[in-house]
Parts: sequence; C-alpha cells; structure tokens
Amino acid sequence: MGEWSLKDILSGLHDDIQQRLETIRKTMAHPGTKGDASEGVWNQLFNEYLPARYRSDKAHVVDSEGTFSQQIDVVIYDRQYSPFIFRYEGQIIIPAESVYAVFEAKQVANLAHVNYAQEKVRSVRQLRRTSLPIPHAGGTYPAKPLIPIYGGLLTVDSDWNPPLGDSLLNALKQGQGEDKLDFGCIAKHGYFHTEEDSKEYAIRTGCKPATAFLFTLLSHLQFSGTVPMIDIHAYSSWLIE
Repeated sequence: MGEWSLKDILSGLHDDIQQRLETIRKTMAHPGTKGDASEGVWNQLFNEYLPARYRSDKAHVVDSEGTFSQQIDVVIYDRQYSPFIFRYEGQIIIPAESVYAVFEAKQVANLAHVNYAQEKVRSVRQLRRTSLPIPHAGGTYPAKPLIPIYGGLLTVDSDWNPPLGDSLLNALKQGQGEDKLDFGCIAKHGYFHTEEDSKEYAIRTGCKPATAFLFTLLSHLQFSGTVPMIDIHAYSSWLIE
C-alpha cells in the first residue's frame, strides 16, 4: 500500500472542483441549469469542508423589519446559534444576523459580473441586524459588535487577459463600503482576497486556486468570530396584528 500524500489530496480537491465546473460550462446549454449546477458545486464544497458550525445554501436573507435581500447564490451562515432558518418549497430564508459571507457564482469573471456581485452583496449588507446582551452565570456580557459580512465572486474562468490582472483590480476597486468584494476565486487561474491589515487586494495565481481559496476563506471566518445574539422578539413582532 502506498503512502498518503497531503499535497496530492489537496491538489486533487482543486482538480475535482475545476473539472466539475468546466464540465458544467461545456455540457449544459440552458443558462438556468448551468447556473444552478455551478452554485451547487460551490455550496457542496463549503458544506463538506467548512466546520459544521457553518452551512452554505442558495437563499434570500431577511431582517427583522421585513426587508429581503436579492436571491444569493451562496450564503455561508451560522447553524450552531441561529434559532431559525425558514425553508419552504425549496426556498431558504435566513435571518441577517446569521450570515457570515455571501457570494455570486458565475461562469466567468468580467466587469458586468463583478458589478452584479457587488449589487448582490450590498443587498445583504444593507439589512438591519440586531445584537442582544449575552447572559452568563455571573451576569450579562454587553451586546456583541456586528461582525463583517464578507462578499465575493466565484467563477471557473475569466473574460480578461490576464485573468487576474489590472482589469479585474480596476473593477473590484469600483466597489467601496457595502459594495466591496472581499474574496473571489477564478478556479482555472487563481483567487483574490483583501489583506486584513491594509485592506488592499492580494492576487494569487496558480497554486491550485479552489483549495487555496477555501483555506483563505476559512482563516478569515475563524478570525471573524461568532454571529451576534439575535433579537427574536424583533422578528416575532410580525405575528402581532
């Protein structure tokens, strides 16, 4: 029996993701079917390899004032402390307080798709999030500050040449504040992320992008902490006529 190789295991994970995305792009003609399949690949990746406290789904996000986001292809949200996630006829609705990250999934990266992803991310970040004080055995901790909601774009390829060059950076820099994209993966070529200290974009090419991106995202999620304690009464007020 041969020896295990961690390098081969991690490389194989990327190769599998890239191949699945490439197959979807080449073989599925209907745009809706192609989009659903691509979203499924990314959501499955996150559900298999992120810790169990996280869950990833295509969903709408809602706040306690009844405002909904646009439909988001990939929502990474809390399943350990979130008191409710609404599912009905295949549709998933997640309270804004439970969200860690949101991504738009496309076949290729280009200016239109970057702008569209920025719009989707903004529709989530603009929602109101509650945060209650946390009771404990010795008293009460103050309400937890809201954590940042990460946003990004996931594709298999790019319309730009080079795929992660100045054209991509210029498109990304058009998004500021609630529009800003923090992460992105172009599975055939590389990935990008914002540096924690400088908040500038770091571009990584080659390096088995899907796996490297997954590890970078996980590292940021670890340091972002836990979602705030949701104010359930703010949501239940909708039950009062």
